[in-house]
Amino acid sequence: MVDAVNSVAPSPAVKKKRYWPPELNALIGLIGIAIIFEILGWIVRDQSFFGNITRLKIMILQVSIIGIIAIGVTQVIITGGIDLSSGSVVGATAMIAMSFAQVGTYDKAIFLEQGWVDLPVFIPIIIGLACGLFAGMINGLLIAYTKIPPFIATLGMMVSARGVAKWWTRGQPVSFPTESFASLGEGMTPVYIFIAIAILFHLILTHTVYGKHTYAIGSNPDAARMSGINVERHLVLVYAIAGLLAGLAAMVLAARGLTAQSGMGVMYELDAIAMTVIGGVSLAGGRGSIIGTAIGMLIFGIIISGFTFIRLDAFYQEMIKGAVIVGAVVADVYRQKKRATES
Repeated sequence: MVDAVNSVAPSPAVKKKRYWPPELNALIGLIGIAIIFEILGWIVRDQSFFGNITRLKIMILQVSIIGIIAIGVTQVIITGGIDLSSGSVVGATAMIAMSFAQVGTYDKAIFLEQGWVDLPVFIPIIIGLACGLFAGMINGLLIAYTKIPPFIATLGMMVSARGVAKWWTRGQPVSFPTESFASLGEGMTPVYIFIAIAILFHLILTHTVYGKHTYAIGSNPDAARMSGINVERHLVLVYAIAGLLAGLAAMVLAARGLTAQSGMGVMYELDAIAMTVIGGVSLAGGRGSIIGTAIGMLIFGIIISGFTFIRLDAFYQEMIKGAVIVGAVVADVYRQKKRATES
């Protein structure tokens, strides 16, 4: 009897295999890339890449705004979707929100005649968030209830939102916001906003029902639906959050530059997707984390700033950046195949 029990009992070697976290791969990549650019800095320019604090601050500021978008895109990709509209939503939202954040006149005679006055800062902020939320909800409704592929639905929104950005002021830039609105982009404020948003959604994805449903839908939408999850409603929520964060990023970007232009946010959607993929978020859905996206954001920032530091021509930068993105996707596909064969 003992032999029979021992024959069916799992041996110590037959245990659930522990996989190497993709976030750890991203962290190792971050350290490796940082070392490479530090060495290249001494070789090419005879100075340290990380020794200049001002350069590092500029680098973090450059990618933190796109990082806010990437947090929303991360959640979309975890569900197995994609969002190509976030850059255009940034352009449209920046134009609309900035038009409600204009400096009014303080001349008493003109004020009494025309009634111009600075609007409270919460009004353009609410309007900007509402614009992003609306665009995200349209994406989600199209994808969830008409079954249009996310690529097509968000591509349509990308074109439409860019058209709205140009139509809102007939292509004219909108500048001179109020001081309170401009404070959204002052100093290191964009970085603080990114950190706060990243911590918030890391906790939401890892400790709430929303997070569990997001991963479940990305892993197997049919199984998620059979387990009682309202997949359609959840997808609308995920895309609405992505649009909301794109709207927030738009206002931070406009406040930092003290202007809004219809061409703002071009290619931001691809940069945000690149950050998530480099950070280990699987394009197949069901896997990824905000921590990985944050690491991917830093890698992205170091690559861009590092190429500029060593004075590499812009077209070479685009080529290498594209190769890094493709390499990250190939690594993800290889990782998925390896898991499938081992499971």
